[in-house]
Parts: sequence; structure tokens; C-alpha cells
Amino acid sequence: MRYMMFVVVDPAAAAEAEPSENDLTTDEWVADVDGRGKRIMGEVLRPVSDATTVRVSRGQVLVTDGPFTESKEWIAGFDILECEDLDEAIAIAARHPMANGGKLELRPFWTGED
Repeated sequence: MRYMMFVVVDPAAAAEAEPSENDLTTDEWVADVDGRGKRIMGEVLRPVSDATTVRVSRGQVLVTDGPFTESKEWIAGFDILECEDLDEAIAIAARHPMANGGKLELRPFWTGED
């Protein structure tokens, strides 16, 4: 099953995270997950100051600068994972460097069986 993993950060909370001996660098995490064939792709996103939100209301297109929500947290990147099940996706996410001080949101892709 494929999962979209959003890397969610709050710069203030990340600064308070306490490192542990088992922490991986992002490059180490990518090499490990890529080496096991579990990561389809991933990218770092530009900051929220570069975001544009588009919506339609009563037939009118409304475009605003910034992310879709007012929040201290923002999506900093994403990875698409191919995993056997949610447990495997959780194990992979838990080893990501941003799990300490940030959050990783996992969402399964819709399948034809859904």
C-alpha cells in the first residue's frame, strides 16, 4: 500500500527537541529507506511564505498568498512510501529525523478497492 508522508514542522518546537543516540540524519534516513525500496519519491518544499492557496467560491476563483491554514506548523516536505501495511509505514516514519521535534503525517492513497 502506498502512503503519503507529510513532514510537518514547527520551528519553535524543533528547537526544543532533545537529540538521542539513535537519531539519523536526513541523508542517512533517505539512504536506508531508498535502499530497502520503500521510498518512491520525496522532496523538500519551499517555505510557507512561497505558498499560494486557490479556492472557488460561488464560481469565483480566490487566490491568496500563504498556506491553506493559519498555523505555527507547516508542511516542509513529503515522501511517498510503498509499505506492506500501516505498521511498516509507522516504523519508517518513526525513524525519520523530523519525528523528533516535528511530526510525520501518514495518509494512505485511495485504491480501486476503496
